[in-house]
Amino acid sequence: MVKFIIAKQLVGKKVITTDGYDLGRFVDAEVSEVTGKIVNMLVEPNLDSSMAAKLKSEDGQLKIPYAAIDAVNDYIMVNRKNM
Repeated sequence: MVKFIIAKQLVGKKVITTDGYDLGRFVDAEVSEVTGKIVNMLVEPNLDSSMAAKLKSEDGQLKIPYAAIDAVNDYIMVNRKNM
Protein backbone atom coordinates (compact mmCIF):
# COMPACT_ATOMS: atom_id res chain seq x y z
CA MET A 1 0.00 0.00 0.00
CA VAL A 2 1.34 3.44 -0.96
CA LYS A 3 1.39 6.12 1.69
CA PHE A 4 0.76 9.65 0.42
CA ILE A 5 2.45 12.56 2.16
CA ILE A 6 1.47 16.17 1.68
CA ALA A 7 4.51 18.28 0.71
CA LYS A 8 3.95 20.82 3.47
CA GLN A 9 4.34 17.97 5.99
CA LEU A 10 7.92 17.51 4.74
CA VAL A 11 9.05 21.14 4.95
CA GLY A 12 11.52 21.56 7.80
CA LYS A 13 12.17 17.84 8.29
CA LYS A 14 15.77 16.93 8.97
CA VAL A 15 17.52 15.06 6.13
CA ILE A 16 20.14 12.52 7.17
CA THR A 17 22.11 9.83 5.36
CA THR A 18 21.92 6.14 6.21
CA ASP A 19 25.47 6.40 7.57
CA GLY A 20 24.66 9.27 9.94
CA TYR A 21 25.51 12.54 8.16
CA ASP A 22 23.10 15.42 8.88
CA LEU A 23 22.63 17.11 5.50
CA GLY A 24 20.16 19.79 6.54
CA ARG A 25 16.43 20.46 6.31
CA PHE A 26 13.93 19.83 3.51
CA VAL A 27 12.87 23.06 1.77
CA ASP A 28 11.18 22.15 -1.52
CA ALA A 29 10.93 19.58 -4.30
CA GLU A 30 11.55 19.69 -8.05
CA VAL A 31 8.72 18.08 -9.99
CA SER A 32 8.83 16.95 -13.62
CA GLU A 33 6.44 18.99 -15.75
CA VAL A 34 5.91 16.02 -18.04
CA THR A 35 5.31 13.19 -15.58
CA GLY A 36 4.35 15.08 -12.41
CA LYS A 37 6.79 12.95 -10.41
CA ILE A 38 9.33 14.29 -7.94
CA VAL A 39 12.80 14.46 -9.49
CA ASN A 40 14.88 16.06 -6.72
CA MET A 41 14.37 17.35 -3.24
CA LEU A 42 15.94 20.67 -2.29
CA VAL A 43 17.61 20.85 1.09
CA GLU A 44 18.90 23.81 3.08
CA PRO A 45 22.36 22.54 4.06
CA ASN A 46 23.57 22.07 7.61
CA LEU A 47 26.54 24.46 7.74
CA ASP A 48 28.36 22.23 10.25
CA SER A 49 28.23 19.15 8.01
CA SER A 50 31.28 18.35 5.88
CA MET A 51 29.12 16.12 3.67
CA ALA A 52 26.63 18.93 3.01
CA ALA A 53 29.49 21.26 2.08
CA LYS A 54 30.66 18.78 -0.58
CA LEU A 55 27.17 18.50 -2.13
CA LYS A 56 26.15 22.18 -2.04
CA SER A 57 25.28 23.67 -5.45
CA GLU A 58 25.90 27.20 -6.72
CA ASP A 59 22.53 28.42 -5.38
CA GLY A 60 23.43 27.30 -1.87
CA GLN A 61 20.99 24.38 -1.66
CA LEU A 62 21.52 20.65 -1.94
CA LYS A 63 19.78 18.77 -4.75
CA ILE A 64 19.16 15.20 -3.71
CA PRO A 65 17.67 12.79 -6.26
CA TYR A 66 14.33 11.26 -5.35
CA ALA A 67 15.84 7.81 -5.92
CA ALA A 68 18.15 8.37 -2.93
CA ILE A 69 15.26 8.58 -0.43
CA ASP A 70 15.03 5.41 1.67
CA ALA A 71 12.45 6.43 4.27
CA VAL A 72 10.34 9.32 5.54
CA ASN A 73 9.18 9.49 9.13
CA ASP A 74 10.27 12.00 11.77
CA TYR A 75 13.17 12.73 9.41
CA ILE A 76 14.05 11.96 5.79
CA MET A 77 16.61 9.17 5.37
CA VAL A 78 18.70 9.15 2.18
CA ASN A 79 21.21 6.64 0.85
CA ARG A 80 24.51 8.26 -0.25
CA LYS A 81 25.11 5.44 -2.76
CA ASN A 82 22.14 6.69 -4.81
CA MET A 83 23.14 10.35 -4.75
